[in-house]
Order: sequence, then C-alpha cells, then structure tokens
Amino acid sequence: MFEIQSVTKRYLSAPALDRISLSVVRERTLILLGPSGCGKSTLVRLMVGLEKPNTGEIRFDGVDLAKADLNAQRRRMGYVIQGGGLFPHLTARDNVLLLARYLQWPKVRLMDRVEELRALTQLPEDALARYPGNLSGGQVQRVSLMRALMLNPDVLLLDEPLGALDPITRYELQSDLRNIFDRLKKTVVWVTHDLSEAAFFAHRIVLLREGRIVQEGSFQDFVSAPADAFVTRFIRAQRAPLDALGAEG
Repeated sequence: MFEIQSVTKRYLSAPALDRISLSVVRERTLILLGPSGCGKSTLVRLMVGLEKPNTGEIRFDGVDLAKADLNAQRRRMGYVIQGGGLFPHLTARDNVLLLARYLQWPKVRLMDRVEELRALTQLPEDALARYPGNLSGGQVQRVSLMRALMLNPDVLLLDEPLGALDPITRYELQSDLRNIFDRLKKTVVWVTHDLSEAAFFAHRIVLLREGRIVQEGSFQDFVSAPADAFVTRFIRAQRAPLDALGAEG
C-alpha cells in the first residue's frame, strides 16, 4: 500500500527522519514503535501528505505523493490523532459527516453510513447528538474512528490514538479496534511507544530511534533476536515494572 524509499525529513538542521525505507503491506497492521522524538509521527504525517520529505519518495498504491492530487489520495486514507482531533463546535454526528457532506453525499446515504459505523464502533446512539466536550475519552476516540472510516478508506493511519486514555478504557478499545480491523480487512499503520500495544495489534513492528529504523519484524523477533543493545533495553524498560510486580507477588 505504501512504498517509502530513502526518505529524509529535516526541521532546520536536525533530521527527524534519516534515509528511511519501508513497505506497508495491504490488509496488515504495521506498528511504528519507539521512544518520544524518534520520528514516528513525522513519518505518518509524510504518509498522509501533510508534510513533504526533503529527499526520497513516498508512493501510495503505486502513486508518488509528490506528483499526486493530494486531496483525492487523502480521501482514501483515514487519519486519527491522539486526543481525537474533533471539532469542538460540532456535534459528534456532524464531525463524522463533515467530509461526506462536503462531497455532497445524498442524505439517505449519509444516515445509513453513520448508523453502520455507530454499530461497528459500539458508540451509544445518544452520543451522536453530543459535543466532544460532553463525551468520554473512549467515546471521543470511537467518533474519531467513525470519521476516519466514513469514506471507507483503503488505509487507516492512527497516531497514538489511545495514548491519553485511562487503562480500563484503553484495554476495552484495544479489543474492539482489533476486531474492527480484522472484520474490515483494512491496511493499518499505528503509532505507539507502548510495547504491549504493539504486540497486541501488529502483524509487523518497526522500531525507530533518532529517525532511523533499528529493527523490523514480528514481536517474537524482537524478543528472541534483538538487533542491538538498544532493542534489548527498550524491551526490558517496558517489561521491568511488570516483572518487578511478579517478583514481589
């Protein structure tokens, strides 16, 4: 779905991404994993076309984004950011319908699609009439996913979509989202710094550090054959609190 070839992105003189090459396979979930500032979110913004690389090429379904009609390409992508990114002056329903209304979908089609997505995401029906400030964190993320899915995109790009949620809500949404991905057979690119979240969702994990890919593969590859000392430290740092609790028990 995506082919990323030798992509570099700089802000002033500092490289956020340094000669990244990566393929995103159709109907699979790719996790971009790594510590804060490693370039995960920058890479997703480049894939959505919100920013342009300084060097290299990004192809979406065979089309070079630098030469493409970005508006047309973005309609084939669903994008969800941390916190949801909903417009606070619009109801949940109006947030979901925004782009489809702009494209002048017939009213019956609009309403049918919203109800289909509401059922898919298990959002309470009365939540559609509320404004984002009156929704729970989990409901905000469900509405954000509905908005991202409204045009039935080929790919979903999710930038730490569950990062601001409490552990119980996060756990419930993780299970629901994996079921949705399996059911819809979407190509998914998911940004996280959480190793357990990566293991739960990923067909393939890409670990970044300082704008470069350190290792890619399955979760088991990372555990059984870490590429270097940083990979080992990253895994141990996230597993250590749980291991300590287990030892105390």
